[in-house]
Amino acid sequence: MPSLHSRLVRLSSLLLLASLACRLGAAPEAASPTAPRRTRAESIPADAVKMGPETDPHPPALRAAGWSVPEPLPAPVNTAGAEDGPFITSDGQTLFFTFTPDPDVPAEEQLFDGVTGTYLTHRQGDGWSEPERVILADPGEPALDGCPFLLGETLWFCSARQGNLRDVDLWTAQFRDGLTSDWTNAGPRLNGDLQAGEMHLSTDGSAMYFHADRTGGAGGLDLWVTHMVDGDWGEPENLGAVNSPADDSRPALSPDGTELWFTRTVDGTPALMRSAWNGAAWAVPELIFSTFAAEPSLDTEGNLYFAHHFIVDGRIVDADIYVARRE
Repeated sequence: MPSLHSRLVRLSSLLLLASLACRLGAAPEAASPTAPRRTRAESIPADAVKMGPETDPHPPALRAAGWSVPEPLPAPVNTAGAEDGPFITSDGQTLFFTFTPDPDVPAEEQLFDGVTGTYLTHRQGDGWSEPERVILADPGEPALDGCPFLLGETLWFCSARQGNLRDVDLWTAQFRDGLTSDWTNAGPRLNGDLQAGEMHLSTDGSAMYFHADRTGGAGGLDLWVTHMVDGDWGEPENLGAVNSPADDSRPALSPDGTELWFTRTVDGTPALMRSAWNGAAWAVPELIFSTFAAEPSLDTEGNLYFAHHFIVDGRIVDADIYVARRE
């Protein structure tokens, strides 16, 4: 049975193909972010089945007290397509996520389908607004983007496109009034020296937590932290007891900086772990949610948003954004 981590590895492969397409000059007009596009609903295959808790053979499981039973966000956020990689702003009012209509289609179709990419939605009462595409590339530039993270007016994201230093790099863009501009590679320190993967910044921007497969770790992907020193990122520190021989990845800090959440492979599927700051170091983490639960993000009230994949007969048939509310 494939794990959510293996699905994300596949996403990295798709991003690599996007980079190759750039170098080969593949169909730039088809990739134009300003070209007419189908809506998300129009792009989803007619035979796609919308899954839910009542039909889920492997629902996410709560393993510790303090949170409600996780539940999927309602439409129009979740669809019969694949919603993934959530990021909630600290005030809980804006949600970023990635979408693709069908995770089984070839990479080149996702690259040029005009709908796969990053979206945002705003809270409206007890629900959410119709998600809107976040444009993160110039017209005619093939790119596949994911792992959005917003701090102030800077939107961080991972992408494969021309100008990369590796297959998948960290990039930034300015985000004002719902519009993006000035997308820029995050530079050789993060994308070369540190080999930083998905990341999360402290609220003051002085510390970056990220995953990477670096020497000196516990095995596989580990969690690391680097601090801003004299205008540049310092030498990374391994988070020690937080890490395990399994993959530890996709970190998320609570807005107050006292909790570190991340994804770990547990019993063959992705699970969500939490480590508490004891004033001097991060404590040994505890398992909070298991069974295809990954990519955490928290608001100031401690509500946890994460991605859940529905697995039927060994394949991913749907993916949704879930929330578990702090009690």
